[in-house]
Amino acid sequence: MRVLVVEDEPRLADLLARGLREAGHIVDVRHTGPEGLQAALSGDHDSVVLDVMLPGLDGIAVCQEIRNRGRGVPVLMLTARGGIPDRVAGLDAGADDYLPKPFSFDELLARLRALHRRAVDATAADLHAGDLVLDPGRRRVFRGETEVVLSAREFDVLVLLLSRAGRCVTRYEILSEVWDGETDLKSNVIDVYIASLRAKVDRPFGRHAIETLRGAGYRLQPDGG
Repeated sequence: MRVLVVEDEPRLADLLARGLREAGHIVDVRHTGPEGLQAALSGDHDSVVLDVMLPGLDGIAVCQEIRNRGRGVPVLMLTARGGIPDRVAGLDAGADDYLPKPFSFDELLARLRALHRRAVDATAADLHAGDLVLDPGRRRVFRGETEVVLSAREFDVLVLLLSRAGRCVTRYEILSEVWDGETDLKSNVIDVYIASLRAKVDRPFGRHAIETLRGAGYRLQPDGG
């Protein structure tokens, strides 16, 4: 993955660049808002790590201009200001995710991986299982003619189940690909999300598409149940 880092603090910019390169990524670094904007518009990056407080042009303005120019590159905003209004301003400007400083570098890597997966999903074909249809690009789900509204995490779990319809998906695979290993196998978080998915895509329609394979994982019936 090629990552553009726009950060005016030299020490943090160097640490980010070094860590990302050690993780196997190609990294470009810029230190001002105008330089970052030019690089984002002219480069072929898979994601942008963008600080809010930048000289010349702040990160929110940079992100807005990236979107105004029609660039859909995923943007992860960094800021020392962790208040809700600042997060809302960044997201309203077109940022895909938000990470307040100080942050764990492992969390930054996990968020970049998630953003990259979503960007790849956006170009993917619809996923089908009977009358259950998932549109990765628009992040919409339908059961027949009825649209089913899911949370972001519910959607990601369903993508995994649908992409492997008819096959067992283990708890470890779900944790690794949806949560990036942020929780552990003893947690009941997966069971909670599976139950929520059943309540939305199965039960109201009299279906039983999502099966529990005890001791193994979960399976979505290829015919949509």
